[in-house]
Amino acid sequence: MDDTVSADAATHVLGIDSGGSGVRVGVAPADIPGGSAAKPLTWSSATPAGVGDRGIDAAALLARVLPAARELLRQAGARRLGAVCVGAAGMATLGDDLRARLPDALADAFGVRRLALAADAVTAYAGALGQRPGAVVAAGTGLIALGAVPEDRTARRGGTDGAYGTEGAGAGAGVAAGGGAGIGWAADRTTDGLTAARTTGGQTTGDRTPDRPTTDRTTGGRTTDRPTTDRTTGGRTTDRPTTDRTTGGRTTDRLPGGWRRADGWGHLLGDCGGGAWIGRAGLEAAMRAHDGRGGGSKPLLARLEAVFGPAAELPGKLYPRPDRPAVLASFAPEVGRCAAEDPVAEGILRDAARHIAEAAEAVCPRLESSVVALTGGLFRMGAPLLTPVREELAARLPGTRVTEAAGDPLDGALCVAAALATDELRLPRDPGLLTVV
Repeated sequence: MDDTVSADAATHVLGIDSGGSGVRVGVAPADIPGGSAAKPLTWSSATPAGVGDRGIDAAALLARVLPAARELLRQAGARRLGAVCVGAAGMATLGDDLRARLPDALADAFGVRRLALAADAVTAYAGALGQRPGAVVAAGTGLIALGAVPEDRTARRGGTDGAYGTEGAGAGAGVAAGGGAGIGWAADRTTDGLTAARTTGGQTTGDRTPDRPTTDRTTGGRTTDRPTTDRTTGGRTTDRPTTDRTTGGRTTDRLPGGWRRADGWGHLLGDCGGGAWIGRAGLEAAMRAHDGRGGGSKPLLARLEAVFGPAAELPGKLYPRPDRPAVLASFAPEVGRCAAEDPVAEGILRDAARHIAEAAEAVCPRLESSVVALTGGLFRMGAPLLTPVREELAARLPGTRVTEAAGDPLDGALCVAAALATDELRLPRDPGLLTVV
């Protein structure tokens, strides 16, 4: 493209969403304060990105998205991009080729020098909540929950009840996620070593963060906690949070931001409450009814036979399939349809709602402004699932607002790109979730 346009004319951004259901590209203006993208022009393909020896095949992806992006830019009347965000499923584990090739390829094609590479969970978060603090539960075939405290936020501490916010789980917990320290999260438990990284003495380690402070100290009759995680502030590494300030009887702390993840471990190890989980539980109840065992459901058995044929033939049809999670998830709507009149189906959805709320509780930061957003195709099931989910969330996260997602992962990619183009990106950087190159 023509690179003679000045930087001041770079008023558009490009978002790319690569997921299991295909690839989408969007172009939108980036001149709204706060990094919001508006009125995107979009292109989509139902064919997912290919995966090779180096993970997601960057050359094949570029061969598809560059012509689409050029056409969208032409339609938008834009001649130069301010920033690009690529959100991809498997970015952390399958993104080596993307990280190696995309920066130069996009710079050569569009003259763009600002690029964000994000996991699809991050773009789902940004699409749902923008850059607000909170938690997003993305539920489709699988399920993952992601919580964030955007950088440069102020949290209000709630007296003696816990690290941040009002009473509940997580009292005194300082959890480091994605480099954050001193963040109060709703669930007080040790991180699993896979999602948390900490910076100590200038070196990043994959160590886990302890779920309790190393030292309690009493000052003036008040007990304060000092987190164990070091963090870098203004070029200096310090092992204590920024100064506490008491104003009007409440204490506020400056938070560095951070991510926290729960579940998303696949249908064999987790994804509890997701579509495959619900579908498998429904099929099990149907097979129990077929055998005459307890816990069975004749309505679900009838739906199994209507969808898949004779129950005894289901194992032979299901087990050879490479897309078993998707096949299991395809039965989840049948569980929803039976829930109104079948207590077994209703119980499955209540159990799913409990798992969904547990994941949200584990990642939601204890900030008064936190919001929980629900996104993904599973929630299109409607009231049979949403009603118990909202009840569980109200019990586990009292006072936290629950909302539908404002947008989808492509909207999130455009949001991240727009914020990056205007130097207003506050979502935390993390090697496995969000990097800027």
